[in-house]
Amino acid sequence: MNSYFKAMRLPFLAGSMVPAAVAGAYAWLRNEFELVSFLLAAFGVACLHVASNLINDWSDAPGTDRVNLRVTPFSGGSRVIQEGGVSRPTVLSMALAFFGIALLIGILLAAWRAPGVLWVGVLGLLAGCLYSIRPLELMSRSLGEITIFFAFGPLITLGMYYVMAGRLYWPAFWIGLPNAFLITAVIWINEFPDLEADQDTGKRNLVVVLGLQRSRTVYAALMQLPYPSLMALALAGVYSPGLLLGLLAFPLSLRAVQLVFAMDEDRRGIVHIQALTLQTLLVLGLAMVAGLILHGLLF
Repeated sequence: MNSYFKAMRLPFLAGSMVPAAVAGAYAWLRNEFELVSFLLAAFGVACLHVASNLINDWSDAPGTDRVNLRVTPFSGGSRVIQEGGVSRPTVLSMALAFFGIALLIGILLAAWRAPGVLWVGVLGLLAGCLYSIRPLELMSRSLGEITIFFAFGPLITLGMYYVMAGRLYWPAFWIGLPNAFLITAVIWINEFPDLEADQDTGKRNLVVVLGLQRSRTVYAALMQLPYPSLMALALAGVYSPGLLLGLLAFPLSLRAVQLVFAMDEDRRGIVHIQALTLQTLLVLGLAMVAGLILHGLLF
């Protein structure tokens, strides 16, 4: 049973649940929060995320994961197929089951709350599938990172808000930007240990295309861009100055950037940088949620 949970990579649900929580807090601040639809939508997003993790393992099993010698707790897949814990066909069946659950939730929410939300869900489903599956396999065509940026940032916040409010509200799209930069940074730094395996199997993600040295600079940008975007959102009248609480994550970002530039060519210390990146995502997102709620309680 542990292998099945390991295959789902549940700790990485932070990448989708953090923007979902931001959308919920923003809807609450604007008196448009609805608990049942929020919980249903968040569960649907979680199912899509788990399905995407599983289909990624299934897709990578005969390729990158087969030859990857630099597996870390944050990258290289769940390894359940390689370790014999779960068969590749079973992983595919699990992925299809979670995609199916997510689709059913989308249909229910579309019928009950917001008809157009099904299209937002379909975009998320396509992103999860096309990121990994041939013939498109966006992760191998230098399009995976931009797919993750939108799918795990603005698309989630827009869709979650739409479900609760029953209408599209575009400021809910833009509030997903700070998290979008950081979830992309998580994917980006996780591609560092996989570099040789990706090169050997023809996976041309942007880290492979740019090389390690230039990829450090892009990583630094991804870790710093959330903060000017936070300040811009906080100054916009439709949001809240409480979002500035997200600046509490800045020291984590700064430390991660310092470490990535100090890292040698063998990438010693990469696990610590990966952990810092994920921690930054969590701290920034939860601080944004806290800032929105505090603003609502105090003002």
